[in-house]
Amino acid sequence: MTSKVKLRDLVEAMDTQTDYHIDFINIKSGEIVSITNEIFNVAEDTEPFDNKLPDWQQEELKLAHEILDNENQYIELPSKFDINEYKMMEDFCYNFDNSQVQSDLLQAIRGRGAFRRFKDKLIKLGLDQEWFNFRDERYKEIAIELCNNHDLEYED
Repeated sequence: MTSKVKLRDLVEAMDTQTDYHIDFINIKSGEIVSITNEIFNVAEDTEPFDNKLPDWQQEELKLAHEILDNENQYIELPSKFDINEYKMMEDFCYNFDNSQVQSDLLQAIRGRGAFRRFKDKLIKLGLDQEWFNFRDERYKEIAIELCNNHDLEYED
């Protein structure tokens, strides 16, 4: 029997991703686990419990081997590149049909520093909470799609 995946946990995991770790859903428990890229690479290249690693990394290595040995029990979460928050920002801008707000927001996301400028512009326009609501809803849609694509039950 599989447990339900908590959408809130899934959204949080996707939202806090970095370039330094990989997140997975354990489809039996519904638990989301995270492994650093470094340890995952070690697990792919060595036998279980590489004694060259410090004790504090042994548990993570054990989990990495568990994932590799039971690939049908774990689903990798979409990466931040798969999620594409820049596209989310662009879509948010287009919610303001041909207005000055739309123009200002689209200008803010052009070129280097787009994320910082966008957030600064949101605050200046008083749209920061509206953006966070929009963004949260998009993350939730991605989480639901992931669950549906893998026949996982979920709950809010």
